[in-house]
Amino acid sequence: MSDDFGATWTGPERQAIRFPEESGLSLAQVWQIAPGVADGQDVVFAGVEPAALFRSADAGESWEPVKGLLEHEHRPKWMPGGGGLCLHTIVQDRNDPKRMGIAISTAGFYRTDDGGESWRARNQGVRAVFLPNQLPEFGQCVHKVVNHPAKPERLFLQNHWGLYRSDDWGDSWQDIANGVPSDFGFAMTMHPHDPDTVYIVPLQSDEFRIVPEAKLRVYRTRDAGASWQPLGDGLPQEKAYESVLRDGLTADTHADAGIYFGTRSGKLFGSADAGESWTPIIETLPPICCVKAAVIGAPA
Repeated sequence: MSDDFGATWTGPERQAIRFPEESGLSLAQVWQIAPGVADGQDVVFAGVEPAALFRSADAGESWEPVKGLLEHEHRPKWMPGGGGLCLHTIVQDRNDPKRMGIAISTAGFYRTDDGGESWRARNQGVRAVFLPNQLPEFGQCVHKVVNHPAKPERLFLQNHWGLYRSDDWGDSWQDIANGVPSDFGFAMTMHPHDPDTVYIVPLQSDEFRIVPEAKLRVYRTRDAGASWQPLGDGLPQEKAYESVLRDGLTADTHADAGIYFGTRSGKLFGSADAGESWTPIIETLPPICCVKAAVIGAPA
C-alpha cells in the first residue's frame, strides 16, 4: 500500500487476504480493488480468484471474506473461464452503500441489496453462447460492468459476445450492440460527467482477439447504447494487431475528460478531448493489464 503515489510502499508481514481454512480454498490472485462509497470510512473491497469478495474496514490492513458470496449455493456449479474463476469487477451504489454488484467469469453478474448478506444472480437477457441453454440463470462469461455515480442503477455490460444495458440494477438487460463491428471485447469505461456516455474497444472474436480489420478504434456511445461511433483520429488504422484487456481503458475527471488505454503489446494512448483525437504516450512497455488515471489538485 502507498499513500504517496508510489514513492514509498508498506505491506503486511503475512498475506493479508486469506481464505478461511475450512473453505478449502487458497488465494490465486487479486483481480480488482475498489474503495467503498460510504463517506468517512476506510472500507475497501477486493475481488479475487477463486471467485470471492473480501472486505477491509481498515484501509487494507486486514481483510475478511464476504460470507454471503463465499457460501453461495451456486458456488459449486461455477466454472472457470479462460482466465480462471475470477471476480474481476465491483460496481457500487453511492446512494445506498448496501447495494453492490459483482461480475465473475464464468458465473455472471450478482447483486446484493443488504450489504453482502445475500446475493442473487442478475443475468436475465444476457446470453451464454457457449452453453446448450444460452439464457441460464447464471453461468454467463461477463467481461466487464460499469456504472455512473449519478445514475448507479443503469449498468453497462460487456459480455463474451454481447453488449448490454440495464436500467434497473441488473434485474433485466437489453442488447445495445448497435453499430459496433463486433460485440466481443473486454474493456469498458464511463465518461466521468455523463451517464449516457460509455467507451469500449471491440475485438474481432474470441478466437481472434485483435481489433476488427486491424484498425485501432475506440467506440463511444453518447445515447446510452442506442448508437456507437468509432474514434480513431491519431490511432493506427492499418496493421494494428492490438488487444485491450478488461481494465486497460479508463478516464480522468477533467471537464473535457481524458481517456486512456493500454494494449497487450505495451502501447499506451491518451486523449485530452474525450476521445475525439488520440496521442501515443509510450509504446515500449510490457503487456498492459490495467490503466488508472487521477486528477491531482485543481482541474486544468
